[in-house]
Amino acid sequence: MEFGFIDILTLIGALGFFIYGMKVMSDGIQKVAGSRMREILSAMTSNRFLGVLTGFLVTALVQSSSATTVMIVSFVNAGLLSLVESIGVIMGANIGTTITAWLISLLGFKVKISALALPIIAVGFPMLFSSKSSVNSWAQVLIGFAILFMGLDALKDSVPDLKSNPQMLSFLANYANLGYVSTFIFILVGTVLTLVVQSSSAAMALTLVMCNEGWIPFELAAAMVLGENIGTTVTANLAALVGNVHAKRAAGAHFVFNIFGVSWMFLLFPFAIQAITWYMATYMNMYPTGPNLNPEHIPIALSIFHSSFNILNVMLLVGFIPLIGKVVVKLIPSKGDDEDFSLEFIGRGLVQTPEISLVEVENEIIKFGKLNLKGVEKISTLIEETDPKKQQKLITKLKDYEEHTDLIEFKVAEFLMELSRSQLSSAGSRRVQSFLSVVNHMESIGDIYYQMSKSVEQKIEKKIWFEENHREDLRELKQLVVQSMGLMMKNIPRSPENILMDEAIALEKKINDKRDKFRAKNFKRIEKGKLSLEAGLIYTDLISGYEKMADNVIHISQALRGDHLDLEDEVTT
Repeated sequence: MEFGFIDILTLIGALGFFIYGMKVMSDGIQKVAGSRMREILSAMTSNRFLGVLTGFLVTALVQSSSATTVMIVSFVNAGLLSLVESIGVIMGANIGTTITAWLISLLGFKVKISALALPIIAVGFPMLFSSKSSVNSWAQVLIGFAILFMGLDALKDSVPDLKSNPQMLSFLANYANLGYVSTFIFILVGTVLTLVVQSSSAAMALTLVMCNEGWIPFELAAAMVLGENIGTTVTANLAALVGNVHAKRAAGAHFVFNIFGVSWMFLLFPFAIQAITWYMATYMNMYPTGPNLNPEHIPIALSIFHSSFNILNVMLLVGFIPLIGKVVVKLIPSKGDDEDFSLEFIGRGLVQTPEISLVEVENEIIKFGKLNLKGVEKISTLIEETDPKKQQKLITKLKDYEEHTDLIEFKVAEFLMELSRSQLSSAGSRRVQSFLSVVNHMESIGDIYYQMSKSVEQKIEKKIWFEENHREDLRELKQLVVQSMGLMMKNIPRSPENILMDEAIALEKKINDKRDKFRAKNFKRIEKGKLSLEAGLIYTDLISGYEKMADNVIHISQALRGDHLDLEDEVTT
């Protein structure tokens, strides 16, 4: 039998057909559930057992543990899930992915689902043109489901006829009877296969086809399945490369969990194979002489092995989820410190659901707000500092802060503009516009405290000293600004209708009143000769700086509420 270059391309094309169908169906299901994903996750991950159930259900629907795990890494990256919660969901995903094997074993090789594929596409195709995004997403689910089984059918037809050409299997004889060495080799084969196709479900489909066609015996196929459990962790780790340290830890937890499972199963592998054979012979009454003698029945045996292994692994480790979390934190320590200016929550290529991306932006803006709070504290410290070295260090630090506020604004705005081109709901589009305005005002706050540092630097150079009453006035204003920024940060995660606007306006009015009072007092001191003109002007600049920061703070709350009114319409300045 000849199996030429065109045949190889046909086999690869059939595999691509299968993977593409799975991706289309997976994307459609994620879009259908996307807007409700946050609520679903918060309700279903309240404890580790519910987390396992959530991972199982999501993966059973999406039909790809890789897709689920990448989603989970994204949710951890966005701050929707903690590391411990994510480990439970990942465990459930490992069980959920076994559904693929059962579908293929029970339906793919028995029922000609591909015969129904075109009628299913006929139902889904008109739905693609619907103006409703939910109908459009369901069309993707139907069409993806049909393409998936058409791909499986093509995959079966494109493999060489090994039953009629047993000589092609001769090379396997060199590796089939080496005991644990054979098991290890085929674990590596399964790992590499999953790395190549980037989907454990697709790798499982290939393994089942090879078994069904008689390419490999049951025990070697089972070893490949173990390898596929390792290979599938790589997809999540690749996705986590662009995520924050929390995302990397979630992907690392997936790797640790699967490696541990494969390790103990590797040691017990011969006994596990015997147990599966005995179970099928005793209770299924279908294979009285064992699965190896009937290649057509091996997919069922393999599905039992796949499910049993993953369920047992979860049962063994579900009680150790907090410990796994601690191990991963040790293995992947945070490299950042409290002066980490990098984007922590926004990642590239992680989230396919725009609503979840908005949560990433929300968390990034909260971090941006914390950076500005540090800037306000440091300018206050600089005003009172008398040590020249410490003064210079604070001035340099404030300059760094200002430069990073520029960079953060640019990166977040760039991400938001990219996000605005995706399929967002009207509420999501308004949120994007609000966030664009918010980051602009956040950056302005950085500009203001940097300019204030230049005023203080001028004061230092001219050896101008403030009296205690000046410093007390500035402390009072700073405290009110910090208070207003704290309220602003409470508003960031709130929905527009729940913004604490009355409290924000009251604080802004209080700051404006203090500014007017301190200015008037300052001018009187200058007039009476109790204060030099230079000192009075620098003092006025600092008062104005605090008030301008407060202006931007209230503009942020207004932007979050979706207001287009000027501040003057709300507050008498």
